[in-house]
Amino acid sequence: MSDQPPVILSVRDVSVRYGAIRAINNVSFDVRQGQILTLIGANGAGKTTTLRAISGMVRASGQVRFKDQPITGVRPDLLVRRGLCHCPEGRGIFANMTVQENLDLGAFTRTDADEVEKDKARVFELFPRIKERLKQNAGTLSGGEQQMLAIGRALLARPVLLLMDEPSLGLAPQLVQTIFRIIREINQAGVSILLVEQNAHMALRVAHHAVVLETGSVRMSGPAADLAASDEVRKAYLGHG
Repeated sequence: MSDQPPVILSVRDVSVRYGAIRAINNVSFDVRQGQILTLIGANGAGKTTTLRAISGMVRASGQVRFKDQPITGVRPDLLVRRGLCHCPEGRGIFANMTVQENLDLGAFTRTDADEVEKDKARVFELFPRIKERLKQNAGTLSGGEQQMLAIGRALLARPVLLLMDEPSLGLAPQLVQTIFRIIREINQAGVSILLVEQNAHMALRVAHHAVVLETGSVRMSGPAADLAASDEVRKAYLGHG
């Protein structure tokens, strides 16, 4: 009998076409409850498309199951209500709305006002800078602060599974360390995470398992520590020859 945690997200033979171009081809992997799985690969490998297929943002073939229920073709807003949240590349904040209004939108599906306030307090613990800027328009925040806001907004939906696309993109090295520390804290609080990240060093350090995508297909997968030690991965993605 396996002592592994149960599978919370199952992706089987998922493909996405943009016209004549096949962006991803028969991608399959599992995310287990309470764990972090990272997708790594070169630009254009299909990582972002894979997340968008899972969260219903693009039409896909194949099968995606979340908490053992099929979700292929389910609208993104309905997936949020089920506990699957997508923190997109480029942050996706509403620049002309205040920080407070952006956070409130994260909790738009919820009616448990007292619990929402508790979750906001937790977001402010993770991101003290966000609390200091509640009345500012989100577009006036620095890149790092916008990333913190995007993650905080997603947490207010109280996700069971959080899809994170390039959370460290464009951030200064010190902020990258902060973001990855917070990703680990979010996971330790019980949230499963599917992480797309160009910084393969950090991604493999924080993740339990990893999948390498190459030109839209799964090239290899396994425990993150094993992939980090693989000569092929080290040469291709970690800068070691």
